[in-house]
Amino acid sequence: MLTIDRPEIECDVGVVTFYRLIPDCPAPQRADRSAGGMLPTRAFRYCDPVTTASAFGWYVFPPTAFSLHFDGAEVKWTYPGAEQWHPLGTTQFPDFAAYFDEHAPSDLKGFSPPFMTAFPEPGFVQIWSGLMARTKPGWSLLVRPVPNFARSQRYDQFEGIVETDSWFGPLFINLRLAKTDVAIEFQAGLPLFHVQPVERKVYESRLLDEFTVVEGMDDWSQSDWDDYRETVVAPNLMTDKLPGQYAVKLRKRRRSQ
Repeated sequence: MLTIDRPEIECDVGVVTFYRLIPDCPAPQRADRSAGGMLPTRAFRYCDPVTTASAFGWYVFPPTAFSLHFDGAEVKWTYPGAEQWHPLGTTQFPDFAAYFDEHAPSDLKGFSPPFMTAFPEPGFVQIWSGLMARTKPGWSLLVRPVPNFARSQRYDQFEGIVETDSWFGPLFINLRLAKTDVAIEFQAGLPLFHVQPVERKVYESRLLDEFTVVEGMDDWSQSDWDDYRETVVAPNLMTDKLPGQYAVKLRKRRRSQ
């Protein structure tokens, strides 16, 4: 494979710029603290770790509703307006190849990204969102299932980190279909996956290889015990304990920064 070195290009605004290729495909949305309304009310009000994780990133939607069917060996697909199920090998989004050729430079005609691809491994499928993305130098995108959404039991999603500051390609998700002989439906209005910005240095081996384990409580420092006393013990000694004290503490810290 030929590798071409090219300079990293700054995205226009913020840490990421999304590029829409398929006409009218949904734009990404900033994830919200309620996980799209999926969180119980008590978790939304009082559990800051859950709401912070829910809001960290952007929802990415499928460009259309569609359905997959896996018989244990082969995958078929269909979409609204299609009259039948079609075998899935590598397929283009409906009418997109012609649209791409109308807008692309002459030397790129015929190279439109596929919408879906069935891998040689049975039940493994790659699905394109209709988008591409570019991040600021030193930043990547973590592609993953939507945090705190109810997960379908009919398929699993793989996570991946894409170094989108230098790799400018389709923004997609890989799936493993887990149920056979049933229609697996993907709705246009629900997120297909989630992307989160990750600074490259935080997942480099030189950082992750260096970590410390405190072997036992006899090795705790006085400050460790003080923090335990404040975090775990003190709230349980309060006579009028209010829920959400952790969230209140974090909000005060954020306001002071």
